[in-house]
Amino acid sequence: MILNKKYKIFDIHTHIFPDNIAKKAVESIGRYYNIDMWENGTVDALLESGRQIGVDRYLVHSSATHSGQVKAINDYIAGVINSHSNMIGFGTLHLDFEDVEAEIERIISLGLRGIKLHPEFQHFVIDEPAMMPIYKAIEGKLPLLIHMGDQNQDSSSPIRLARVLDKFPGLVVIAAHFGGYRMWEDSRKYLFGSNIFMDTSSSLPFLEPAVAVDMIRSHGIEKFMFGSDYPMWRHSDELDRFLKLDLSEAEREAILYNNAANLFGEA
Repeated sequence: MILNKKYKIFDIHTHIFPDNIAKKAVESIGRYYNIDMWENGTVDALLESGRQIGVDRYLVHSSATHSGQVKAINDYIAGVINSHSNMIGFGTLHLDFEDVEAEIERIISLGLRGIKLHPEFQHFVIDEPAMMPIYKAIEGKLPLLIHMGDQNQDSSSPIRLARVLDKFPGLVVIAAHFGGYRMWEDSRKYLFGSNIFMDTSSSLPFLEPAVAVDMIRSHGIEKFMFGSDYPMWRHSDELDRFLKLDLSEAEREAILYNNAANLFGEA
């Protein structure tokens, strides 16, 4: 049964893992955030969860926790998207990877459409000097989806991303979680109004609907996109939370599908 037949949906924030490690990876994420994960992190479970609300397109990704994983993860994501016409994939990089520029070219040749980074899990600070060559190499070539915000440390704090944006104005960024999980006021202070995208993932369970609407409109409807953060949340629950926001039909359509479709040329 499909719960939604009204809206086209492009979920731009989904984590996937090979079947043999998915359970372990998801349990590790759940322990870090002290949140019960709803799904097991496999591609099949993603498709089943998304089917419940009629997801049309998925952006899939995974982050390398050490440099030796980079190529294998990029190959895995490329294999998944080659087998699923309704998916686009983002590659990963790592601070300690030797030849970032060569891997970026390989990522492009694999048909991947961007880069996903997670500061806490990959053990870097967004604005540390060692990250600057990576941003420089990405700028003008691939969009960056970056995890933002943490309740335990400030390695992914909004002010740090703002400093990077000052240095790399041509960097296309999707700042996850309204620009800062658990750091939403800092996101409003340092990132709102800037020329970056944000997604709705892992924020709507914690923000009052009126606050979320105000934040979306303050930053700009055209710069927000729907993300489930699968396997952290059920698609049906995330869509239900989103549809409780007092947005117009045009605003809903933009966030649920059109903005991402325009960004990735998938309209």
